[in-house]
Amino acid sequence: MSDINKVKELRKLTGAGFKDCNLALKETSGNLEKATEILRVKGITKASKKMTRDAKEGVIVVSGNSEKTSIIEINCETDFVAKNDNFILFAKELGDLNNACESNPDKLKNSLMKNKISVNENLIALISKIGEKITIGRNQTIKNENCKNFIYQHSVIKDNVSKLAVITSLIDSNSNNFDLIGKQISMHIAASSPISIDSKDINKEIIDKETQLIAEELKNSGKADDIINKISEGKIKKFMEENSLLTQDWVMEPKKKVKDILIENGIDQNFVKEFVRFKIGE
Repeated sequence: MSDINKVKELRKLTGAGFKDCNLALKETSGNLEKATEILRVKGITKASKKMTRDAKEGVIVVSGNSEKTSIIEINCETDFVAKNDNFILFAKELGDLNNACESNPDKLKNSLMKNKISVNENLIALISKIGEKITIGRNQTIKNENCKNFIYQHSVIKDNVSKLAVITSLIDSNSNNFDLIGKQISMHIAASSPISIDSKDINKEIIDKETQLIAEELKNSGKADDIINKISEGKIKKFMEENSLLTQDWVMEPKKKVKDILIENGIDQNFVKEFVRFKIGE
């Protein structure tokens, strides 16, 4: 193989620039395997310097089918990189692997990608090639027996890659409108960002924090303690209603609650099994 062809092959294997490949081959007397190792070591050095920067942009990828569906967040520093073809190709393949290993972080990082190199090594190579901090963020897989999963994606960049995505798992129903309602509930979750399905499921820490904020707000109001307590109870109740899926105003008909829409369509409100909502920047 000629020197120029070795440089081309090394570029293909590592994604590194012409100059870096040429220098690595000279350093190893034309040995492709050793040159690849050198570039990976250099890539790790370059990548580690970038990991101190903020990565608040990126994409959300949804993969799978209606029985098992997975969602994963891949972060970068700029929206420009989030739309880069190499970044999107990496994100799409990562999404499929994430679904295959059911969002297990260790399995995912050690999974082999199509080029027979691990996710972790490909990530380092991509950071070195693109020149930005790139991280694998949140991920989750939804798989429930006798349930059907529905997907909604907003601000789609390409195919199953977007800026916001929702997966909703509903217990199978004989309702004629089941598929339509499943899709619409996912759209509602995307727009209204509920914390939980029902108010009783809201984490106690969230309630306690909200109670403290309300207490701070009311402490200098000059009202009697019993009045403050009643106002506080009312505000907490409203907070829980507005942040629980079933008691939220239905985005497509705000005079009704989500649970009312379910009942009207012959779907029991307990049929909402699980949901997840990821948005870049949140």
